[in-house]
Amino acid sequence: MKKSLIALAVLAASGAAMAQSSVTLFGVVDATYAYGSGSVSNRSQLTNSGYNSSRLGFRGVEDLGGGMTASFWLEAGVNNDNGTGGSTNTNNQATGASASGGLVFNRRSTVSLSGGFGEVRLGRDYTPQFWNLTVFDPFGTNGVGTTQTLNSSLGGPVTVRASNSIGYFLPGKLGGFYGQAQYYLGENASNAANKKDGTGLALRAGFANGPINVAVAFSDTKYLAGNIKTFNLGGQYDLGMAKVMAHYNQDRNSAATAPDGSGWLIGGLIPVGAGEIRLAYSTYKTDVAVGADPKSNKLALGYVHNLSKRTALYATYAHVSNKNGAAQALNGAVTAAGSNSNGYDLGIRHSF
Repeated sequence: MKKSLIALAVLAASGAAMAQSSVTLFGVVDATYAYGSGSVSNRSQLTNSGYNSSRLGFRGVEDLGGGMTASFWLEAGVNNDNGTGGSTNTNNQATGASASGGLVFNRRSTVSLSGGFGEVRLGRDYTPQFWNLTVFDPFGTNGVGTTQTLNSSLGGPVTVRASNSIGYFLPGKLGGFYGQAQYYLGENASNAANKKDGTGLALRAGFANGPINVAVAFSDTKYLAGNIKTFNLGGQYDLGMAKVMAHYNQDRNSAATAPDGSGWLIGGLIPVGAGEIRLAYSTYKTDVAVGADPKSNKLALGYVHNLSKRTALYATYAHVSNKNGAAQALNGAVTAAGSNSNGYDLGIRHSF
C-alpha cells in the first residue's frame, strides 16, 4: 500500500490556508534467480528486476490553484540482491557514465509544472524513443525476455534515459491523442570540439482509445563521432482474450564507418486466471557489410502468477540465435560469434 503524507500548511501570521500538498513513498523489490548458458561459459546468479525494475521513489504534488499543480519525482534504482544502488549518466555521453554504488536517483529526477496547457518537466527522465520499446514489449524491457531491439540497440547513452532534459507533454482529454517533446543537453564547454556531444531532440506522438494504442517516435542526438538518429513505431490491440503488440526500431549513425541497425518485435499477453502468459519474438540486425550483417533473433516465453495486487511470482525462458558474427548472450553467459544462448528467470516481485 502506498504511504501518503497529506499536509495542509497554514500561514501563522494571517491565518490564510495554502494549497494542499501530498508526498508519496513508493517502490518495487524484485528478486530473481537468473541462469544463462552459452558456448563459452554459463552463469548462475541471484539478481533483480526480472519482472519489474527494483526501485525506491518519492513523488509529491502541490495544488497551486486555478488548475495548476507543481510536482516532483525522485526515483532510485535498487540492486536488492547486493544492497547497492543503480548507475547513471550525467551528460548523455560515455564520459558521464557513473558506476553503481550508493543510492542515486538514476531512474528519474524531475520537477514539473502542469495545467491546462500540459506539463513542463525538467531533469533526468525516460526518452521519447524508449517509450515505444518498453510499452509495446510484453516483457516491459525487464529480465531475460527483454526485446532484442533494446538489447542490441545502437542508440547510444540516451537509448533509455536522458539527463539535463527539458520536456513537454500534451494535456489529457484530447480524444485519445497524446504526445511529448524532449530536448536534452550534453553541457560541454562552448569552445570544445565536442561542444554538442550528448545534446539532442526527441519527439513522440500517439493515439490510445478503446482497444487501440499506437505511437511513433523520433530522436536526433549530436556526437562529434557521428550523430545518432532513432526512429520507431509500435502498437497494441486488446482482443479481450489477449493483447497483441508489435514494434519496429531503426538506429542510424551519420559516421561513414559506423554501423546502422534495425529490428522488430511481435508478441502478446494472455490472461490465465490469476496469472498472465507473456510471449514475444524479436530480432535486430546490424548493417556492417553486405553479406556479413550480424543478426540476433530472440524467442521469449514467460508466466506471471499474481498472489495479490502487490506480490507476484514469475518464470521466463528465452533463447537467442546469432548469425553472421553476432554474439548476444543471456543472463551473463558468454557465447561465441554465431552461437546460441539460453536464459531462465525465476523470481518474486513485491511493490509498495
